[in-house]
Amino acid sequence: MRNPISERSRSRATALVRARYNHMAPLFDFVERGGGERLRQWRVMLWSKVEPCNILEAGVGTGANFPFYPGGSKVTAIDLSAAMLRRASEKASRLKVDVSLEEMDVQALQFPDNAFDAVVATLVFCAVPDPIRGLAEMKRVCKPGCKATFLEHVRSSNAVLGPVMDFFNPLMFWTVGDNFNRKTVENVAQRGFTIEKVTDLTGIFKLIEARKP
Repeated sequence: MRNPISERSRSRATALVRARYNHMAPLFDFVERGGGERLRQWRVMLWSKVEPCNILEAGVGTGANFPFYPGGSKVTAIDLSAAMLRRASEKASRLKVDVSLEEMDVQALQFPDNAFDAVVATLVFCAVPDPIRGLAEMKRVCKPGCKATFLEHVRSSNAVLGPVMDFFNPLMFWTVGDNFNRKTVENVAQRGFTIEKVTDLTGIFKLIEARKP
């Protein structure tokens, strides 16, 4: 079990992440395109696992997932960054995507318990200061039986690469607000989700399918 993060440390780290993503927002779509067709196909794969229903997308960013939302769904999409949400709103209008966008911290969701049929996050929990708390909040707002689907990069299990990622992680976080050595599969299970399937996309990218019991 990890040591709990103090409220003060969480608040400071969250403010730092928000500021960095606000700063990055004008360039974020350009950076996103750097992921190329492979990242696009991973997004297609993720959303193919989500049935039309009442969905929460955490960390919507500038709306890279909009083209893949299942038809007939009611989607609420949140992000910590107001600047990212402004760009997402413009994209939603341009693509005619019906989505409710809200500025919100996944570590403190402003929704009642059991509010959603499915929750989704794409490359989000590498940046959440307290991922355990964020996952607990996602579980809280899930109905029993709710599907939780995550596309995340995680710490390598390779005996050499894993420690290298640990060594460079502080530099990664302080430059772009991203942790690339998170053990997200284990964290999802620790928060009480039942892991149904983990698809290894590359050595460090995983598609995690889980469910709230």
